Amino acid sequence: MRESYWGYWIIILGVFVIVIMMLISNVTTTNTQDYYLIKEVTEQSMVDAVDLGYYRVSGELKINADRFVESFIRRFSENVSLNTYKVDFYGVYEAPPKVSVKVTTKSNTYIVGGDASSFDIVNKVDAILELDGSSSYTES
Repeated sequence: MRESYWGYWIIILGVFVIVIMMLISNVTTTNTQDYYLIKEVTEQSMVDAVDLGYYRVSGELKINADRFVESFIRRFSENVSLNTYKVDFYGVYEAPPKVSVKVTTKSNTYIVGGDASSFDIVNKVDAILELDGSSSYTES
């Protein structure tokens, strides 16, 4: 009878360890996925926001800040639900094109031993759009 209690305790301990590992894995996987999503969405939104008229005239890159923000929100919301994220734009410069985006992930609150803990993950991405030096625009 005594040996069966030890078996029950080992099973309960194993279930507890698996639950803790799943919680930690969920937080770290979400962070990695969010970072790469923000990075790719920022890059493509900057390309979408390039002012082609200004580029044709002067040969320098310039983005439209409003178009960048609109494109970023549209692309980001296609991949995630925005009710769990807070998106902040700071340092959006049109010429030379540079943007800084901060996305905060609002996670669930976990109560362990009467102590409530929440894990809010903040990802910050700074991006600069550059022109490849080998190509140049010539007017004919």
